Amino acid sequence: MDSRVRPDATVAGMPTLADLPKIFAAAPHRMMFFAGASAVIVSMLWWACYLAAGYSGHAFPAAPVPAGWAHAVLTQYGMLPLFILGFLLTVFPRWMGQPALTKTRYVPVFAGMFGGYLLAHAGLLDLKPLLIAGLALMLVGWIAALVALGGLLWRNGARDRHALSCYVALAFGAFGLAAFTAFVLGAPWQFAFVAIKLGTFGLLLPIFFSVCHRMIPFFSANVVGARYRMFKPAWSLPLLWALLLMHLTLEVAHEYAWLWLIDAPLTAFFLVHWLAWQPWKCLRPALLGALYLATAWLPVAFALFAAQSLILCFGGDFVLGRAPVHALTVGFFGSMTVAMVTRVTQGHSGRPLQLGAIPGLTFGLLQLVALTRIAAEIAPNMPLWVVAAAFGWLAAFVPWVLRSLWIYLTPRIDGMPG
Repeated sequence: MDSRVRPDATVAGMPTLADLPKIFAAAPHRMMFFAGASAVIVSMLWWACYLAAGYSGHAFPAAPVPAGWAHAVLTQYGMLPLFILGFLLTVFPRWMGQPALTKTRYVPVFAGMFGGYLLAHAGLLDLKPLLIAGLALMLVGWIAALVALGGLLWRNGARDRHALSCYVALAFGAFGLAAFTAFVLGAPWQFAFVAIKLGTFGLLLPIFFSVCHRMIPFFSANVVGARYRMFKPAWSLPLLWALLLMHLTLEVAHEYAWLWLIDAPLTAFFLVHWLAWQPWKCLRPALLGALYLATAWLPVAFALFAAQSLILCFGGDFVLGRAPVHALTVGFFGSMTVAMVTRVTQGHSGRPLQLGAIPGLTFGLLQLVALTRIAAEIAPNMPLWVVAAAFGWLAAFVPWVLRSLWIYLTPRIDGMPG
């Protein structure tokens, strides 16, 4: 054996067990994206099994809270925020020209959020004490994230409007998670209702759009060059927040028949931005095009919200059911997660900025899943199609998740740190 080669050396990207903790904690996105990718399967596996058992008449452990509410909360406050925090803990220092966060800042966020998420999901198997403990631990991790990111924002004087928008949304998220925890502990059902609505319109949508508003024009200009016209108006985020807060107010007041007064302008708002970002110039390469295809779900979702509200306003029924919210959550949030996380994963692992076969397959299948879940609301056998959509999500994501987990547990292929 060559004496210059250590017996425990990493060979061809294969880390040793001793190297693994250092690699895993080398950057916040590694551990948080690992957690998010795992949660993509855990969340939907529980939900798909629950739905399938109900449809087929088989027994399944009863959740300590309404299962649909648990599904909404743990995807909105558990699954997607793991990706969000992995991204924000990485880019906040860069956005504001500050040193990268140290492990002491982001490892507690990972431990609290992911550990709590796993406990809470175990608690859904008729184990209420575990659900309570998991939600409490998630809240501790969430507060750790607010402290870490808040310090960066404070030193910046809150001058970065995109960072400020994301931080305000995270603060709303902390309130929503605390509200649902209170509900599980015995508070009125309205606490859970507010938490679910806040998760969609006060947490996820503002963060997703704030990141798109900053990054999509930036990515596009880098690819297209001088013929690309940047569109990042200063009025976008204040107007979005104003409209979303009005939407939330009407939702919480159950004034669904008047939501069209807000949702029609939101449809126009998202359509104007999508067109102003010039998608016809940016469908190639596929990694950039995926961002635009994901964003196209925004005006579609809010057109459906507005249509449902108008139907109610003129005396109709809730005929579209949960089609609008799934156009937003599965269509936009799901697709944008695949597109953006794949881009960050590729770049931060030293790989070329390409969509690739596996992420491309997942992205394409996810469009079918979104359409299936939307169509299920008006299908003759709705429960069957809802089950099909849930298992379709799993089929779409498993290859992407396995590939992603491997990347997060192995060194960068270019030998660089991080």
